[in-house]
Amino acid sequence: MYYLVATAGFPNFGDELILDGWLSHLAQVAPHATVWVDTHSPGPAQMLFGDAHPRVRFTDTLWRLCWEAPSDDAWEVASWVQHAVANPGMAPRWHRGIMALHRVDVVHVVGGGYVNAIWPRHIGLLAGAAAAARHAGARAAMTGQGLTPEVPGSAPLLRALAGRFAVVDVRDAESAQLLGIDAGIDDAFLGLGRQRVVRASEVWPDERPPEVMVCLQSDMSDIGNSAVAGAVLSMLDRWRVSGNDVCVVEGIPRVDREVYALIEHELPGARFYPFVDVWDRGLPVSADQTWISTRFHPHMVAAAGGACGVALAVSPDYYATKHRSLIDLGSGWTLVDDPATVPARPVGRGFAPDVVERLRHQKLAAARAVYQPRADYSKADQKRVSRPPSMDSAGGTPDRSKSQYTAPKNH
Repeated sequence: MYYLVATAGFPNFGDELILDGWLSHLAQVAPHATVWVDTHSPGPAQMLFGDAHPRVRFTDTLWRLCWEAPSDDAWEVASWVQHAVANPGMAPRWHRGIMALHRVDVVHVVGGGYVNAIWPRHIGLLAGAAAAARHAGARAAMTGQGLTPEVPGSAPLLRALAGRFAVVDVRDAESAQLLGIDAGIDDAFLGLGRQRVVRASEVWPDERPPEVMVCLQSDMSDIGNSAVAGAVLSMLDRWRVSGNDVCVVEGIPRVDREVYALIEHELPGARFYPFVDVWDRGLPVSADQTWISTRFHPHMVAAAGGACGVALAVSPDYYATKHRSLIDLGSGWTLVDDPATVPARPVGRGFAPDVVERLRHQKLAAARAVYQPRADYSKADQKRVSRPPSMDSAGGTPDRSKSQYTAPKNH
């Protein structure tokens, strides 16, 4: 049994893209396996992903345990969830779900930036996965994680939990430094360019596709909607782009409509592409476009399609970190972290095709490390995976030499 922990179903284009990639991968390499997805929104996730794998099922057991913990303190949540996984009577409403955790072969916390100080209870997801692996003698993996900004005082706990995972992969330099490992890449690279993307000319076959694509969020912003709206209008004005040449893309339904509502009167003729179309038809991407995005995954997908753009960071310790990780990989985008800055229109072609392929193969190597054939699980390996590694004498950094997978350095 494969058990994935995810944050899909809200829906949010990036979170959905990550889970879609993993389920598509498992549909190819393990179509007969039972796959459970533990997410905060199992009902909506069923509607989005019910056909993504022949034997996929959905639950919210670990999420419920995180919410049920009697404190918001990260250490106390992690402790309580581990006790509950080992002793289902502590959480009798989810007894059957906990018993399923006792039968897993692989428990895999898939990527995203949801275990950090913004949501301190979510550290219980890592703790619960580690506890399930220990109880079942299973392989534990975390991939594509963005762990910063970390909960103050939680770094030793994160390092200790990571030491109990056979596969540890993080997507940015800050998270890598936190754990004392090399940086990996975001999980969406697993299926990048092969799913949920469509050529812009196919969306608009009878008219000229928009030359500027915009994705603007109203959530998790330190600068506010008005500042985002002003920054975008200033860019479009400097670039001499009219509303007829603009399309606004929705990453989260309604949430990504609010900033556009402030500026749509100044952009007559602009088109709006809702999330339902993004998911059903694909994100329209062309190398001829220029993008402006506050969101991370539209930056990734557009750059992989050859488009240049501006990444407008709405928070310095969360979104700036995410966007910078893509720029460091070669996306070619311009990072703007001050809404008063009006950059020149970017030129270039996003990620080079060979870079996209290299990154996809890098993530595929991580996938192989997570989902080794069951015959490869020796008794010694199972015992070692389910025991915390030794800690160094300098302050508790896990000995990563005991991990089954080490992310290659990015060049």
